[in-house]
Amino acid sequence: MSTHAESGPRTPLAASALLGALAENWWLLLLRGLVAIAFGVIAFFWPDITLVALVYLFGIYAIVDGVVALWAAFNALGDAGPRWWLGLSGVVSILAGLAAFFYTGTTTLVLLMFIAIWAIIIGVVQIWGAIELRKILDDAWLLGLTGVLAIAFGVILIAKPGAGALALVWVIGWFAIVFGCLYIALAFRLKKFKRT
Repeated sequence: MSTHAESGPRTPLAASALLGALAENWWLLLLRGLVAIAFGVIAFFWPDITLVALVYLFGIYAIVDGVVALWAAFNALGDAGPRWWLGLSGVVSILAGLAAFFYTGTTTLVLLMFIAIWAIIIGVVQIWGAIELRKILDDAWLLGLTGVLAIAFGVILIAKPGAGALALVWVIGWFAIVFGCLYIALAFRLKKFKRT
């Protein structure tokens, strides 16, 4: 008798419920991707933006992203499997966004370190989510890739905090656009599993 046969009945039901919940809410990932791209485009078309203004934009983006992530975590019906990683991602983003608004009087270096730490935490959580999803979705690597990208972005900000403001705006803009595109790709992959 194989181990797969013993654990089979429980795993497919939970996996099926999780995939169904994600597929039903594919538009939430699409929304997260569109918001990230909008943030990135603003950074490119407004290159002379001050870092304080950029931090405000980041705060808005992080709060919207966090609310959408929490909505996705709590909107799944029934036994949709572990969703704590999605909820944690939402809470971390909302806290980061609120901190960006309440601590704008701090130095630019502190704010950049805060954004870097946020990116690393979000990246780790998304990689964990991708590991959970790979059991039921072949395209979970897209979420894992967004996690790797977020961690790399955070590490770059920590390693080069003294880079010029324009260079940081461009790095943040590219990060947001690529991050958003990966979310959109994952959203449309999930849409294929949506029940009609």
